[in-house]
Amino acid sequence: MVSSTGDRSGGHDDAALDEIDLAGELMIAATATTGDRLPTERIDEVLLDRPDGGAPADGTAGGPGRV
Repeated sequence: MVSSTGDRSGGHDDAALDEIDLAGELMIAATATTGDRLPTERIDEVLLDRPDGGAPADGTAGGPGRV
């Protein structure tokens, strides 16, 4: 539950909300697919199509699961 005071100085709340948003976006993408599984390429599209540009936190290129 979000505090009504609007004070979200705790970084944990922001991270948790971001994770919830990502999980929701993946669920929406999964329901729109016709196959049994969501292809890895589609997962990358969903996760990397973020307002912040989807840049990985460590600053490397390639996105999730890439080396």
